Amino acid sequence: MKNRKMHLYKRILVTGGAGFLGSFLCERLLKNGNDVVCVDNFYTGTKRNIVHLMENPYFELIRHDITFPLYLEVDEIFNLACPASPIHYQNDPVQTTKVNVHGSINMLGLAKRVNAKILQASTSEVYGDPSVHPQKEDYWGNVNPIGLRSCYDEGKRCAETLFFDYHRQHNLDIKVVRIFNTYGPKMHPNDGRVVSNFIIQALKGKNITVYGKGTQTRSFCYVDDMVDGLIKMMNSDEGFTGPVNIGNPEEFSIMELAHKIIVLTGSKSKIVYKALPQDDPIQRKPDITLAKKHLKWKPETGLEYGLKKTIEYFKNIV
Repeated sequence: MKNRKMHLYKRILVTGGAGFLGSFLCERLLKNGNDVVCVDNFYTGTKRNIVHLMENPYFELIRHDITFPLYLEVDEIFNLACPASPIHYQNDPVQTTKVNVHGSINMLGLAKRVNAKILQASTSEVYGDPSVHPQKEDYWGNVNPIGLRSCYDEGKRCAETLFFDYHRQHNLDIKVVRIFNTYGPKMHPNDGRVVSNFIIQALKGKNITVYGKGTQTRSFCYVDDMVDGLIKMMNSDEGFTGPVNIGNPEEFSIMELAHKIIVLTGSKSKIVYKALPQDDPIQRKPDITLAKKHLKWKPETGLEYGLKKTIEYFKNIV
């Protein structure tokens, strides 16, 4: 039975819905007139991110770990559940692999049972430390399968495999998005990601920690733009499965980012250097040609504006 034909609004499940990106997605989906079920085990997510949604009669919160089966009636599933920062996903690497593999199997099984469309939040980490720049979707990556980051990198790669096998074997309606560095308000203050790290250190007047020489590059996408991309991908033509890169193609070195944050915060922080972590990518930049063509999507938020909004948020919690 096709649930989506039985009512005008859509019932949408967001796993990892209390996390940084998931909470923004839940809020947007509610504003768009949907019935939203947020599932989270609160390993890295927090009720603080979604407490303002709790009184909405079309919002439901379920505490659940998706490595165990879940039985719901829904029309669409956004599968975002997984710690996304190295500090958190390396803290329990076996569980990180399980949430990517067992969790994907459980969500794909749910989608198959109720004939729901399902989107996988994959990652630019599937490209590893890339030897191709910028990264296009047809690049297979350069990933260390036994390194410290492999629980996340290979976990997400295996999840993509499962999604496409369910699509081929069961004709499941899938969407796969490869998310590049995303930032904005509600980022976890202690998740070890470069934007939140630098802002917290600058606001506290502490030394800003740069790993390596700071010449490694990243591309930073503001959270509102990312949410736009996820929703456009979910609503795209059935024949377009992805994978598709969603990220900001503007490339900045880590040193450039550090200097921007020092200026925007008015901090007197000094920059100090530490050894580069194992398998840390030297370059990261998305080719978003597919997203422009199939989704009519491109990021609209400049780095300086996005950083100001993020700094404003962290000023209230530091």
